[in-house]
Amino acid sequence: MSSYIGRHAELYDIFYAEKPYGEEAAFVHQCLQQYSIGKTNCLLELACGTGEHALALEKFGYEIVAVDYSEDMLNCAQRKAVQLSSSVDFRWQDMRNLNLSEQAFDAVVCLFDSIGYVATNAALNQVLQGINRHLRPDGLLVFEFWHAAAMLHDYDPVRIRRWFIPEGEILRISETTLQLPQQLANVTYSIYELCHDGTYSSFKETQVNRYFLLQEMANLLTFSGFTPLNWFSGFRDDENISQETWHIVGVARKS
Repeated sequence: MSSYIGRHAELYDIFYAEKPYGEEAAFVHQCLQQYSIGKTNCLLELACGTGEHALALEKFGYEIVAVDYSEDMLNCAQRKAVQLSSSVDFRWQDMRNLNLSEQAFDAVVCLFDSIGYVATNAALNQVLQGINRHLRPDGLLVFEFWHAAAMLHDYDPVRIRRWFIPEGEILRISETTLQLPQQLANVTYSIYELCHDGTYSSFKETQVNRYFLLQEMANLLTFSGFTPLNWFSGFRDDENISQETWHIVGVARKS
């Protein structure tokens, strides 16, 4: 995995300023309340990025440890935590090698399709088994993933977006190619920062993300010791999964 390094991490919150983190956190909270057996208090978030979901979930009263493998993203999250006097414990961890043995969590969350950064079945089984080890008996996993049907049916080979900032503007070109046998999307971001004084800077970063079939994900969960409980079309109480469903939110329980 390699994503959101250096300047890309610093720009992340500009790129996703319109993402409804609060609404998504509220839906996760709803799932935890509905499907938990016993009290759910301690959460572990994987691939927390700049911390927006963790900080939103904290408002519901959870104690949260949030991890990411990008130190640059964690630096952004930790600065926010200081500014907000948050108690979220942000730590560096690679989800493929989880090692937080000091406690068992009531639930684990992994959002924004981050599970797709794990490209192979072997690595994904390693991640899921690591999650299983860090959950208490009957603990929950709430996670989001890219839906293969939507990706194959309607992905955009090229997308261009522009943001205006006080210093000038930012242009991002996203170019996507698919590795069909591996179910992988290679996304190359070309980012240009254009300043009012006529100067500019640019960089590129390529990310590789996996997309999944619903039945495939259910089998992967079962193999790693989970019982799938429900699937939702995004962060809403809608169980109708179709080829137009880009993001699936799954809820599973440690068997």
